[in-house]
Amino acid sequence: MKTVIVRPERCVGCLQCRLACAVEHSESKSLVGALGESIPPKPRLRIYPGRLNYAFPNKCRHCDPAPCQQVCIAGAISREPTRGVIEIAPERCINCGMCAMACPFGVLVYAAVWQVPEKRAVALKCDQCPAREQAGRRPACVEACKVGALTYGDWQESQEEKGRALAQAVFSGLLAQPEVVPSMPETIRLWRQLA
Repeated sequence: MKTVIVRPERCVGCLQCRLACAVEHSESKSLVGALGESIPPKPRLRIYPGRLNYAFPNKCRHCDPAPCQQVCIAGAISREPTRGVIEIAPERCINCGMCAMACPFGVLVYAAVWQVPEKRAVALKCDQCPAREQAGRRPACVEACKVGALTYGDWQESQEEKGRALAQAVFSGLLAQPEVVPSMPETIRLWRQLA
């Protein structure tokens, strides 16, 4: 399954991904139009401050099995069979908060959305922009990210690629002492050097 892959070591905290996400989930699908909507669109990902003055983009991991789906008493959360993405049907959400309590990554937010006629708050999370995906485009947050902190691809392949890059760094002498496990700042320095 293709997904949005987070590389926190590259995030500069510019928040362009959040803006692009909000615009993509607006009724008008344009920045100017979104600013004038009666219900302001909400982004589906969060940026948290991280250690060493780095930012951490946090979005739904589409877990399998998904704790949010397992606890949803209204049946509003389901896995889309062809894409493998966990989705929320806003018209079925009763705003009970069970999914937010069950989510191990804290990615669910509650806000009013234009899709629900009574304009009530419902659970929101990353849906990987299904309309863009059908058109062969990457999710809005990935297109907006200019530093490569958010990419789109197969998670397993991405992990294998990172492992190969780190192993190559160790064997090519980028590490001063290959027998020593690098610290977090040293690892971040290596990732930036390899990217």
